[in-house]
Amino acid sequence: MVQESVITAPAPGSAATAPRIGVLALQGDVREHFAALEHCGAEPVGVRRLAELESVDALVLPGGESTAISKLLEVFELLEPLRARLRAGMPAFGSCAGMILLASEVLDTRPDAQHLSGIDMTVRRNAFGRQVDSFETDLDFTGLDDPIRAVFIRAPWAERTGPGVEVLATVPSGPFAGRVVAARQGAVLATSFHPEVTGDLRVHELFVDMVRAA
Repeated sequence: MVQESVITAPAPGSAATAPRIGVLALQGDVREHFAALEHCGAEPVGVRRLAELESVDALVLPGGESTAISKLLEVFELLEPLRARLRAGMPAFGSCAGMILLASEVLDTRPDAQHLSGIDMTVRRNAFGRQVDSFETDLDFTGLDDPIRAVFIRAPWAERTGPGVEVLATVPSGPFAGRVVAARQGAVLATSFHPEVTGDLRVHELFVDMVRAA
């Protein structure tokens, strides 16, 4: 479904001004986020250990398998330190599985799965269906001038958002019309789709700007 795209974005900033943004490198599409962040002027860093987490200004939680990532966070002793950094205001961006991990409540998941409570929202895992139900659509996205092409792969949606959460995008039409697929609370951003695979870097640019502002 998804064809490989040529990434187009402004040239990276200088090392002196580049925010150091970690990409949780336990499982999932880490490489794609690395490339997107580099092209948006950030310095990406793979995060697998506590020292790496402590060294970054912000963190990206990539798409992948949310329950597997949550278990690996425990195995690598990153779960509680990551929760603590989020409570302390560290900016974070989660796509697909990352959105699930950042939620305060997750439906249709394993009882032993962990989440990070970075955004006050209830997320339903695999809400759009199985892998064969993956699809693409154009979304109006708050803060972007033109619609963004969104790729949904076994994607979640947010069934509830708290009063401090800004809804950035919803499905425009069809049987899933109105479902929340992008949200932000403070310095934490989440999308149920995969902006890292389309070559359109505007969501990553938005996040890098959020990190600089923070």
